[in-house]
Amino acid sequence: MAARRARRLLGSLCIALLFAQTAPTGAAARSGSRSLLTESLVRTFTPFYFLVEPLDALAVRGASVIMNCSAQCETPPRIEWKKDGSFLNLVSDDRRQLLPDGSLLINSVVHSKHNKPDEGYYQCVATVDNLGTIVSRTAKLTVAGLPRFTSQPEPTSVPRGGSAVLGCEVTAELAPLLRWERERQPLPPGPRVLQLPGGALLLTNASDSDAGLYRCALDAGGTPKYSDEAELKVLPDAEEPPRLALLRAPSSLSRVPGQSALLPCVPAASPPALLRWTRNGQELTTDGSGRFQLLPGGVLQIRDVAEADAGTFTCIVESGNDTLEAQAELAVQVPPTFLRRPANIYAHESMDIVFECEVTGKPPPTVKWVKNGDVVIPSDYFKIVKEHNLQVLGLVKSDEGFYQCIAENDVGNAQAGAQLIILDLDVAIPTLPPTSLTSATNDHLAPATAGPLPSAPRDVVATLVSTRFIRLTWRPPASDPQGDNLTYSIFYTKEGINRERVENTSRPGETQVMIQNLMPETVYVFRVVAQNRHGPGESSAPLKVATQPEVQLPGPAPNIRAFSSSPTSVTVTWETPLSGNGDIQNYKLYYMEKGQHTEQDVDVAGLWHTVTGLKKFTEYSFRVVAYNKHGPGVSTHDVVVRTLSDVPSAPPQNLTLEVRNSKSILLQWQPPPAGTQSGQITGYKIRYRKVSRKSDVTESVGGTQLSQLIEGLERGTEYSFRVAAMTINGTGPATEWVSAETFESDLDESRVPEVPSSLHVRPLVTSIVVSWTPPENQDVVVRGYAIGYGIGSPHAQTIKVDYKQRYYTIENLDPSSHYVITLKAFNNVGEGIPLYESAVTRPHSDTSEVDLFVINAPYTPVPDPSPMMPPVGVQASILSHDTIRITWADNSLPKNQKITDARFYTVRWKTNIPANTKYKTANATTLSYLVTGLKPNTLYEFSVMVTKGRRSSTWSMTAHGTTFELVPTSPPKDVTVVSKEGKPRTIIVNWQPPSEANGKITGYIIYYSTDVNAEIHDWVIEPVVGNRLTHQIQELTLDTPYFFKIQARNSKGMGPMSEAVQFRTPKAESSDKMPNDQASGSAGKGSRPMDLGPDYKPPLGGSNSPHGSPTSPLDSNMLLVIIVSVGVITIVIVVIVAVFCTRRTTSHQKKKRAACKSVNGSHKYKGNSKDVKPPDLWIHHERLELKPIDKSPDPNPIMTDTPIPRNSQDITPVDNSMDSNIHQRRNSYRGHESEDSMSTLAGRRGMRPKMMMPFDSQPPQQSVRNTPSTDTMPAASAGPGAELPEAEGPFLPAEEEPQGPPTAHVRPSHPLKSFAVPAVPSAGGPFDPALPSTPLLSQQAPGHPLHAVKTASIGTLGRTRPPMPVVVPSAPEVQETTRMLEDSESSYEPDELTKEMAHLEGLMKDLNAITTA
Repeated sequence: MAARRARRLLGSLCIALLFAQTAPTGAAARSGSRSLLTESLVRTFTPFYFLVEPLDALAVRGASVIMNCSAQCETPPRIEWKKDGSFLNLVSDDRRQLLPDGSLLINSVVHSKHNKPDEGYYQCVATVDNLGTIVSRTAKLTVAGLPRFTSQPEPTSVPRGGSAVLGCEVTAELAPLLRWERERQPLPPGPRVLQLPGGALLLTNASDSDAGLYRCALDAGGTPKYSDEAELKVLPDAEEPPRLALLRAPSSLSRVPGQSALLPCVPAASPPALLRWTRNGQELTTDGSGRFQLLPGGVLQIRDVAEADAGTFTCIVESGNDTLEAQAELAVQVPPTFLRRPANIYAHESMDIVFECEVTGKPPPTVKWVKNGDVVIPSDYFKIVKEHNLQVLGLVKSDEGFYQCIAENDVGNAQAGAQLIILDLDVAIPTLPPTSLTSATNDHLAPATAGPLPSAPRDVVATLVSTRFIRLTWRPPASDPQGDNLTYSIFYTKEGINRERVENTSRPGETQVMIQNLMPETVYVFRVVAQNRHGPGESSAPLKVATQPEVQLPGPAPNIRAFSSSPTSVTVTWETPLSGNGDIQNYKLYYMEKGQHTEQDVDVAGLWHTVTGLKKFTEYSFRVVAYNKHGPGVSTHDVVVRTLSDVPSAPPQNLTLEVRNSKSILLQWQPPPAGTQSGQITGYKIRYRKVSRKSDVTESVGGTQLSQLIEGLERGTEYSFRVAAMTINGTGPATEWVSAETFESDLDESRVPEVPSSLHVRPLVTSIVVSWTPPENQDVVVRGYAIGYGIGSPHAQTIKVDYKQRYYTIENLDPSSHYVITLKAFNNVGEGIPLYESAVTRPHSDTSEVDLFVINAPYTPVPDPSPMMPPVGVQASILSHDTIRITWADNSLPKNQKITDARFYTVRWKTNIPANTKYKTANATTLSYLVTGLKPNTLYEFSVMVTKGRRSSTWSMTAHGTTFELVPTSPPKDVTVVSKEGKPRTIIVNWQPPSEANGKITGYIIYYSTDVNAEIHDWVIEPVVGNRLTHQIQELTLDTPYFFKIQARNSKGMGPMSEAVQFRTPKAESSDKMPNDQASGSAGKGSRPMDLGPDYKPPLGGSNSPHGSPTSPLDSNMLLVIIVSVGVITIVIVVIVAVFCTRRTTSHQKKKRAACKSVNGSHKYKGNSKDVKPPDLWIHHERLELKPIDKSPDPNPIMTDTPIPRNSQDITPVDNSMDSNIHQRRNSYRGHESEDSMSTLAGRRGMRPKMMMPFDSQPPQQSVRNTPSTDTMPAASAGPGAELPEAEGPFLPAEEEPQGPPTAHVRPSHPLKSFAVPAVPSAGGPFDPALPSTPLLSQQAPGHPLHAVKTASIGTLGRTRPPMPVVVPSAPEVQETTRMLEDSESSYEPDELTKEMAHLEGLMKDLNAITTA
């Protein structure tokens, strides 16, 4: 038994061992068989193409014609033919039959005027069952029409040795069938006989044997048709050479590369003329060595025409002194040729592919695609991209087959094809991803290995749905919760359509994707498949998502055109938009001057409009926007047109005269203002005359010349000049007459001037006045004077002045300094001999003599004893953002203000900025000047002076002008984006204004997008007001890069955009509270503690700091000291006030003790006086009379401010513990409480304005230091003797704002009412601002260790109202004051009040001294 049991155990062990050894071998075998099976499932591409394709053919009526076609494939294809796009039924056709090789034979071509069944376009179609279909190129069959001559030969004569042309014209298709006969015999070809392209016959070097009867014959099938006969006579040599002429001039023609071209240019000349040819202005070599050859008679032959031969050919004929030219255009048209042919593609279902096809030709060819013989119509899934490529989206099995790219232009067509094979999903694509796979589908093409596949992704949801894109997110499959190595494919399709598309994630582990280019208001079905290294796993459940609807707006209006109809009008035409939902209601035409930034618009009902009132010869841009019931559509592109030119509307500017010598005067001017030139200035017309005569002389100069030297004048004679600008349209207005007198004698400028005859200096504190006289020798020209100066050396600085000047003030010098001054006269030859002088400036203390001649100007003539009167009425007229016209009047001129002498005016200007003392100047000889080149939106000041000879005026009164605004020319700068703490979906954008704002910034526009390359109209915009430099944007997507741009605007329009700033939002929101969401135990720094609620428990350790850190022992001790100090001070104040109260007379107490009435007098207070709330009171300190506030009919009267210095204190809104329905609010209060209350009382003794409890509804003039407020409490203000209006219902706090300014404060009521206290300091003396201002009345929520005080309330007792805190300056201690007000309404005499106040102030002063010590 034991042995048998042992053998059985050993056998079992062997079997197990055998299985263990054979299992891997079996797995390997299965894997190998699977690999072989996979390879066997990959189908190969099948060669299928045309060996011969049909060509264009010309047939003769009644003859036969063959259209050749032959296709190659492993399986013999079935050949069919199409004519004009329709299949031919060749089975029952007697005249047309299919030849064995696939060619088409047409017998007895039929062609008549009304029946042309054979003429048309033929196409060969080859089909292989279960494989596909291909089509050939299209061939045109032309049938020659009825023989007809468009012109007949005419009798002609030719001199012996000359050339003759016999015309015989036929249509283009019959020209190849034309031939010539002489004496009814075929004309043998020869070097002297040439048939021209149109059919005419050229005969050169005529001899007597050439004479006879000629006719042309047309062999168009059947019996030839003959033209009329014409006799050619050959004349003996002519005695006089005939006039040079062309018997046949070249005509323009078009050729295809490879053809030949003939350009005739046959001269009639004897002796033979010299003839040459040029192309595009360059002479051709026509000796036959190249492709160009000059045939007898002057015909240019071009063999093997190339595309580069296109151009203008010119025939130049010269005979004796005569020359003739004739031109013709040669156009070379190129049939389509393929630069890149479509390539065969392997793909899987749901992939996106692109067939590439790049063609060229002249004219540029059009491309269409054919799939298995049928034209592909573009749709959502078949799209033409990049002009010629075919994109197929979401492949399905039926997309397999042959795709052909067919290119066509005017001179031919061509086709090229490729095959698409769709493999099963478990069959790997055998090669690397071809370039024709799109980026969305070229992933996951590696062959899979055996192993576990992932399960379906979980929780597929659409987190963002727009009109044209959807964002999907999901969780990794349960089989792989981490999912770090998983990639995902998202399959999607329109609902009801079986064609799926696929989009892949960009990196492993990514669990979201953006599906773009969707259709609006369409339901899509999505599913997600995870894939690991073993292959794709299970698909998620389908998810249906509908995109948002999109308003259907009109598309752009096509074919917008604009042309100028006059110098001031432009007509714009367009057509109805092709797209858009609903009828077009109207159009809006926008137009704008080129270079400007403000568009104007006009509403138009039709399809054209003429815009009038435009500037002459100015470029304008136009665009059109169509409107339907949904609003404006897409704008057209801008079309630019320039208005027609006209004569200038203004004269040239700043005409000046310079007498050069006794016979010449130099004129200089500037063009008319830019807006008045009305065209291109072609020249200037100068008119001049003697003043004593009325007849003038005209002289013209070129357009760019702005000066002219008028010579040949008489000596010592006064001449008048005027200048006018010219355009091609005529001459514009001329300037006013300007006069100048020539010299009596000529001056010499062949040498430098001599030394000036004298030099005088007059030193002042910071300036030196220099005066001089000209050189004694007046025969040498002096152009000006050079003044050099410096401390110890005259070469430090040099100033040049005009030759008319005799004085100059050197300014900005150092006091008590020794300066050396040099003066030299100069002309165009050089500088003369210098004259030296020295001077010491006066010290600062020397004020004995004031310099009367120091004026801020480049040079300042010292007024003569009888100076000229300065110009008056200076006005600055703003013309644009950089131009101002200055005009003035001169009282020293006659009433007509006509200038007849040689005076000139100097205009100076500068910006009206205190730090800017630098002037710019310019001279003018008229009563106006155009200042250009100014800065936009800048205030300038202008003044004018007049100079005549040595006399000059002072500067006129200044005129001011601010240039117009211009759109900002720079973007906002320093753009930064930060995330808001605690709110990862919210970001804060900060920026600075543009450096070149060119006006007041009225707003900003923030653009942001997730795609930096998106069109700007696809970005989201956020408008911001102009005074803000920060903005929050909320509800952004987490872990998403955003791009931000900012654009500033002013009243003139929008400026440029800033560069895009990228910011990526955080990945996820924090699960716990952010710091700004946590409770803050202290209310300091202006933060607002959140409402902790009734269940809130302080953290262990007694700490209520934001971070829960325990309070340090030092802080605890300090807090204890503060609490004890406050308690002691409060007790002292209560005792003092109690003593004060006991001193009141009992008679007054009895007289005034009664039930206090309510504000409106309809209710009485009930209960103990301690529980009664005091009424709102005016406190008049001069009488110390506590009165209730009467009702005021005016809900918001205006209080009168007092000139006495005051301190406006803020109202600090706090929680209301009396009304549980009101939202609890806590005040953030930080400051010195009791100590400051005492110290400020002593500090305010010098100023006691009347205290008022009603609240001002306006914001405070000055905020209280250390008491920031977070709430806004609206209240009405009341005047003396007035009462606050009754509120209807509970008084609720206003909506809270982050940092709103306090709105309630206390103002004195009347400028004459103040505290009447003995020994008061001066009324105007303000109290010490260093003393802190502390509100004496405030409220705190329960549970806070601050003093609880009572508040003044508004309204009747019968209604529940929140208390209104009041801040009163210089009041006694709070609790005692409140109790005093509650006890009774007491009245005091003024004397008693004065004594009581004096006593109280003494106690306060002693108490203050004690607490300070």
